[in-house]
Amino acid sequence: MKMSIKVVILLVLVTFCTGYLFSCHGKLIDRDTNLATKYDEALTSFDVPDSFDTSKNYKITFWAKSDSNKIQTAVYKKAVEDFEKLYPNIDVTLSIETDYQRIYQDVMINIHTGTTPNVCISYPDHIATYLTGNQLIVPLEDLMADEKYGLGGSELRFDGPDKDEMVEKFMEECVVGGYQYGIPFMRSTEACYVNKTYVEALGYELPETLTWDFVWEVSAAAMEKDADGRYKVNGQNVLIPFIYKSTDNMMIQMLKQYGGEYSTSEGEVLLFNDTAEQILLDIAEAAEINSFDTFKNVSYPGNYFNRGQCIFAIDSTAGASWMGSNSPELDIPQESVVDFETVVMEIPQYDAENPYMISQGPSICIFNKEDPGEVLASWLFTQYLLTNEVQIAYAQSEGYLPVTEKAQQSEEFLDYLSRAGEDNKTYYDVKIAATELIIRNVENTFITPVFNGSVSVRNAAGGMIEEVVDAVRVGKKVTPWYIDGVYRKMIALWRLNVD
Repeated sequence: MKMSIKVVILLVLVTFCTGYLFSCHGKLIDRDTNLATKYDEALTSFDVPDSFDTSKNYKITFWAKSDSNKIQTAVYKKAVEDFEKLYPNIDVTLSIETDYQRIYQDVMINIHTGTTPNVCISYPDHIATYLTGNQLIVPLEDLMADEKYGLGGSELRFDGPDKDEMVEKFMEECVVGGYQYGIPFMRSTEACYVNKTYVEALGYELPETLTWDFVWEVSAAAMEKDADGRYKVNGQNVLIPFIYKSTDNMMIQMLKQYGGEYSTSEGEVLLFNDTAEQILLDIAEAAEINSFDTFKNVSYPGNYFNRGQCIFAIDSTAGASWMGSNSPELDIPQESVVDFETVVMEIPQYDAENPYMISQGPSICIFNKEDPGEVLASWLFTQYLLTNEVQIAYAQSEGYLPVTEKAQQSEEFLDYLSRAGEDNKTYYDVKIAATELIIRNVENTFITPVFNGSVSVRNAAGGMIEEVVDAVRVGKKVTPWYIDGVYRKMIALWRLNVD
């Protein structure tokens, strides 16, 4: 049987990854020789050309993400078209992937074959892994500061943001190993989409800030059935009161709120601790009465939420258009949608007075090429993605927040926020409420330390929750002893170097 070139490349990559990419302590560790490579070979500066050669034609590739949101795809396409009109000698090829993990996997394949894109949407965790390739990622300090072509540069053919107009907190999220290897494109966080109608039907009143105790209690109360075996609160045979889309974010945020440790910027893995054990025991208790489940087991929370089969659905603010009775984006038949009141709230907290939630959303990195002019062309396009035209249009596609103060404070964006509920498309109230949630909580957001191997630590964090929920489903008793076994499994599975 013949294998395709892509399959062969993937098999080679898997072999490569087995030996090298599962790592810790900010290093790339060869499991056979136990030699470690830090970021010593990474670029730490870039010589910006004195001028951009407009007589030379450049072809650059841009890898972006959009699943089924046609508006986002249209924003990308228009950005490419408008940019090419400004710079006719730059030809941008747009490649759309369905999710960030797919982009990450494809980049790793292309690193091995020497065919990386020019500009790529990625998470900072992924950029940290790309950096282990020899001089692959361009540090942006010199480009950003250049008088002609930097942020707010004199030779730009568009009105981009100055450095002072970039949100500093978001910029800091793209610093890896002390250098600016990425620049933010859009920001989101997680939100708890609440069926207020059902909460009140159960005899509860929504607090100003959700707490984990409140969510667990209401979820347990919702499991009561009538004489016919239907759930009383929705009159249906199906109900999962609490569904969490991202279990890795769930564990990371719960640890942060509880005061538990996760990892350090040097790559020290700390999440296998007593705090995590207590969190897992609480989750197991909810799973035992079927009041909690995860995306891995049941798919998107929004599908259950919109059917009236979920009360607390935690998903990204970037998924707001799929949530609620009047949702403009549906993955279920319209006739299956139940009418109820949706409230967008911050994720549950352990301490309502000191909230924490994760900052997430796509960033942009630029891959180094032999021709500095090609890199400069990539940087010009990257900057164009930070213009108000692109930032505001993309933010309106979902519950995103622009990463520039220039866009956030513009009349157009403020007008957009003020028109919540005018329709169930552009001005869908749940979507705008999700964006406003981010604005209220920028100072309450945090990121996890980024290093080569931080992707594996994140996977282990979510994997612990999945292991516990799956264990309960097959009748296993989750005890501290069992959780110790889960820890050992995650350490082995993701080859984490735990002291």
